[in-house]
Amino acid sequence: MGVQFCKDGHPILIKIKNEEEICYVILPEEEPPPRPVLGGRGFLRAARRIQAWWRGLLVRRALLHAALQAWVIQRWWRQTWQQLLHRRRREALVSYAIRERAVVKLQSLVRMWRVHWRYCQVLNAIYVIRGHWQSHHCQTCALLRGHCVVTATHLQFHIEITNP
Repeated sequence: MGVQFCKDGHPILIKIKNEEEICYVILPEEEPPPRPVLGGRGFLRAARRIQAWWRGLLVRRALLHAALQAWVIQRWWRQTWQQLLHRRRREALVSYAIRERAVVKLQSLVRMWRVHWRYCQVLNAIYVIRGHWQSHHCQTCALLRGHCVVTATHLQFHIEITNP
């Protein structure tokens, strides 16, 4: 049976042979691992690994920068495209509103012209009737009373002949 410990920086092995006899054995120090020799195979292999790691880091960094630049360009293009679509939609809406306003105005002018034309027809008819009644001599003079009703599609005119 033995116990190992370190005393004053030196490893010591304590062996107990029997109860009365204890033996101290100083163990030889372990040698540190050999350092790579400059120009040796291990050194070249380590240098290649470090260079490969560094090149990979540079490539990943360049790819990250390229991806970020592409993302910035894509974001700018999407924003520009949205603004262009918004402007086109607005122009289409304004054009539609102008066209609709012109159509409504034209329709109202046509309706107004038709009502005016019918009004002129009725007025001419009234002038003709009045002219006939004024030239017609009767013993009792009658009065003409007119009433006009304008609707969206018609012009109604009622004439009453009343005796005083």
